Amino acid sequence: MQPEGFRDLAHLGSVELYTAVPEETRDFFVDLMAMKEVHREGDSIYVHAWDDYEAYTVKITGREQAGIGRTYLRASSPDALSRRVAAVEAAGLGDGWRDTEYGLGPVFHCRDTDGHELGLYFETKRYVPTEEHRPSLKNQASRFPGRGANVRRLDHLNFLAADVPAASDFMFGTLGARATERIVTDAGETAAIWYSISDKSYDVVYTSDWLGARGRLHHVAFATDTREDILRAADVFLEAGIHIETGPHKHAIQQTFFLYVWEPGGNRIELCNAGARLMLAPDWETITWTQAERAKGQAWGLKTIESFHTHGTPVIT
Repeated sequence: MQPEGFRDLAHLGSVELYTAVPEETRDFFVDLMAMKEVHREGDSIYVHAWDDYEAYTVKITGREQAGIGRTYLRASSPDALSRRVAAVEAAGLGDGWRDTEYGLGPVFHCRDTDGHELGLYFETKRYVPTEEHRPSLKNQASRFPGRGANVRRLDHLNFLAADVPAASDFMFGTLGARATERIVTDAGETAAIWYSISDKSYDVVYTSDWLGARGRLHHVAFATDTREDILRAADVFLEAGIHIETGPHKHAIQQTFFLYVWEPGGNRIELCNAGARLMLAPDWETITWTQAERAKGQAWGLKTIESFHTHGTPVIT
């Protein structure tokens, strides 16, 4: 079902990650994920994926605990931004405008029903490569790095939520995202739901937090060009002593080829390749998966490991 306001949001712009070891997290993204450091400000380090047209992809911010900071969503036009801001304010979830974020114009700060911090914006500063990083092909943002995981762009993120249905109502009714797939328990409760704000199969996911906590992160995902990039990345992470949690393998839901690792700060990071699967149907009907279907494991039979259901950031002990 296509919601009112669909396409008012263009794409997932950038994400802020909290970490107690910001320099080590920075090295993970730069040395192993093949991003480039582009800016430092206060206790934050900004890094850029090689084909991201915007000024930065990840903002790494030092904090006592790992977790998700603010997630930035770009609107498709100034008018579209005004419509989504009005809807957020009507829902009582707005926190006002700011104009201090590196690489962005005015940003409307808000939060979802679970407390995750969001920033809605339209004006943005495009990435300009240095001569050293100027690409041979003028239709890509930067030179192909040819090292590490070679992640091309930010793909999606998965929020943990105490109340998935409430968060889903916010995504659908307030931000204008459409649900593409979901998991429903035997009791009829939505345990996880995948939302798209574009032609991609998904941009934002909400998964039930097994601890009932609010505002936590399950994972942030970055796209590679090929499955082979992910297979090589597994060896890169192995040699660097990075914890490989699960994969490489293929999800049943959304059919994404995946690898999950924990960056040095403890946040779960996914490398993914969704191939050519797009949601082109304007009247797409949400696919529902049952508990029994999910119990079968991933697409090729790999069982979901326990930590995938128990680890989130910040860690709660």
